[in-house]
Amino acid sequence: MRRLFPVTDETAAPAPDGTEGTTGTDAPGAGPVDREWSLAELAAAYAYPEPGPGGGGRRPWLRANMVATLDGAAQHEGHSQPISSAADMRVFGTLRALADVVVVGAETVRQEGYRPARARKEFAALRAGAGQGPAPAIAVVSASLELDFSLPLFTSPLVPTLILTGAAAAPDRVAAAEKAGAGVVVAGDGVGVDPARAVRALAERGHTRLLTEGGPRLLGQMVAAGVLDELCLTVSPMLTAGDAQRIAGGPRIAVPRRFALASLLEEDGFLFSRYVRA
Repeated sequence: MRRLFPVTDETAAPAPDGTEGTTGTDAPGAGPVDREWSLAELAAAYAYPEPGPGGGGRRPWLRANMVATLDGAAQHEGHSQPISSAADMRVFGTLRALADVVVVGAETVRQEGYRPARARKEFAALRAGAGQGPAPAIAVVSASLELDFSLPLFTSPLVPTLILTGAAAAPDRVAAAEKAGAGVVVAGDGVGVDPARAVRALAERGHTRLLTEGGPRLLGQMVAAGVLDELCLTVSPMLTAGDAQRIAGGPRIAVPRRFALASLLEEDGFLFSRYVRA
């Protein structure tokens, strides 16, 4: 992996000890060195913003992690795995390890066969130092609560799974979710979920480092609501054609929202970009 941005002649890639390294040559401008990054280096590169001065605690920060092909497809035959890579999965695992909670749409849970987040010893000290539990919670956004509560996501999570839903959700489905051990969080006045209210509700539970992995409809709703702070987008060097959905769907916004490039990494033709709200 190599860092493409930000980069100078002196700081092209982090050194193994986590400090800034060099290009690997004595020649200025020789270009960033390509080498395997440790998980600790990836964690440093993707660290959540620290609380600002003056106290007041950490404000919620919502980042999304998505992958898309060169022609804009977020999936191939309904799954993201075929357009991913080993490096993409390392970034995926790192982003999860940094998060308090992973927010995901119900359809994505069904299609991708979501399982509980697991504790990883490589990140145990980092999470403990940040005051986090052993693994992030999974928060499923669902209006209908038509979920299979016999799945491991509900029966054997390390941290109880949350369900974000509306106040008008069917009482019998709410009861079924609670019987399965899930925490039901009301984040909307009707049957649906208000993204801004969902962010606030999670923050009230102490979850301020937020990560969403989609799907496209949920991400589109978050974009339209103006609650997305950061997009981590993997650009996969593949073409799929067809009519696969792009990374964000849902309602159209009147004025495109501007984000600024924060970092860009590359490995084996895959680009790992971070954009933050401008």
